[in-house]
Amino acid sequence: MNKQNITMRKAFILGLIATSISIQGCKKNFLDIDPAQNQAATQFFKTEADATKAVNAMYANLREWNNIAFAPIAIESMGSDEAEKGSSASDATYMNSYHNFTVSADEGQLGGFWRGQYQNINFANQILTKVPAITMDEALKNRYLAEAKFIRAYSFFRLVRAFGDVPLRITLPKDETEYNMPRSPKAEVWAQIEKDLTEAATVLPQTYAAADVGHATKGAALALHAKVAMYQQKWADVLTYTNQVMGLGYSLFPNFEQMFRTTNKNNVESIFEVQCNIIPNNPDASNSQYSQVQGVRGSTGGGWGFNVPTTVLANAFETGDPRRDATIIFRGETTPEGDKIPADGDNPMYNQKSYVPFSLYVSGFNEGAQQNKIVLRYADVLLMNAEANNELGNTSAALASLEKVRARARGNNAAILPQVTTTVQGTLRTAIYHERQVELAMEFDRYFDVIRQGRGTEVFGSRGWKAGKNEVWPVPQTEIDISGTILTQNPGY
Repeated sequence: MNKQNITMRKAFILGLIATSISIQGCKKNFLDIDPAQNQAATQFFKTEADATKAVNAMYANLREWNNIAFAPIAIESMGSDEAEKGSSASDATYMNSYHNFTVSADEGQLGGFWRGQYQNINFANQILTKVPAITMDEALKNRYLAEAKFIRAYSFFRLVRAFGDVPLRITLPKDETEYNMPRSPKAEVWAQIEKDLTEAATVLPQTYAAADVGHATKGAALALHAKVAMYQQKWADVLTYTNQVMGLGYSLFPNFEQMFRTTNKNNVESIFEVQCNIIPNNPDASNSQYSQVQGVRGSTGGGWGFNVPTTVLANAFETGDPRRDATIIFRGETTPEGDKIPADGDNPMYNQKSYVPFSLYVSGFNEGAQQNKIVLRYADVLLMNAEANNELGNTSAALASLEKVRARARGNNAAILPQVTTTVQGTLRTAIYHERQVELAMEFDRYFDVIRQGRGTEVFGSRGWKAGKNEVWPVPQTEIDISGTILTQNPGY
């Protein structure tokens, strides 16, 4: 490997707390901070205050561009049948290559997503390596280490389901020989994720005081562990972890549509959310573009209009299901918050779950910068519990968990969403798959759900999805080049 590649990899791995990132193909930079203004790593990790700053920086990185905007939309949403590019036909056309499965390894969002996850992992690894030596409150130290394990597990989860085998970076490199790593088999990555989550769950508290709301909890570690087990079809483990979460006091928020509004952040259904806020007089720190890139195009306080619902999704809801109108903003409608949506915009539908009422737009800030990104919520846990119970032959328990989700959606209208009563495993499996589709729509799960269910060809085949190739995306060519070809490419790309 040449010296330039080593230098590039070293700079990436050893960066601390603030990063200067240039957004390509977008209309607005979210952050432009001179790294020279930040404290050098050699002067850091000395005090409890330093540890707190490092943990806060780790969480803050979850809302940066590559973690929450175009790259996740491309990798985690565009391949699905529930979403398509949106915006104007000529804007960011490279997004279409993910929807029709023609993407090449040099497309930029692949590298962006990869870097975003490894930045999170790097923050976590620095905490796990440096914080143990700090003289500080031991209980707080252990909690910080557990939080870092959760974030590392979350980022490796996103990587392994997107790319399969990935480099398993769990320590800081000691010298130049360790700056580049080969891909580890996905089974090893899954095992490390489970180890991190098991250890995190034993330490993390169930709840926090107001000042720390948004930090990872015991429930978050258990819920993510259930999801990790589900992707590996470890149904007994899914049942164990979901049952534990169901005993921690979470409940379904009564109003499905209002659950996603900024006034109801971190509610009783929320298990883990990426925290996004408007910080007065500080647009650079109020940097989330999650809502902005998906907002209603052409409206003051709206957004750019990307990642829009499809007709397939709109038609998937049962007649009268109120989640349809709570998930999709239709062109020409008036939202429950009173915003009139233009009748002649570029797109017939927009994502309502990322929507922030236009009245909350603050001049000089990204539209919707205060909108949290929900990562894990209780309805998902109930549906995982239903699926695990069904796969294990526990029909009554599966129906009970499924009914809780449908009952919340049904509300007081007994004429809609009849209770599922089938005891046939295959038929119930289909009902649970459908419920995941409509309950979790536009939450960046559908694409990988269909793949783990073994239905990729059935659901996505008409758009060019091919078994044996499209279960994963291509490894970014930029990363292969930087590694000196230590990294290898996925088959078929």
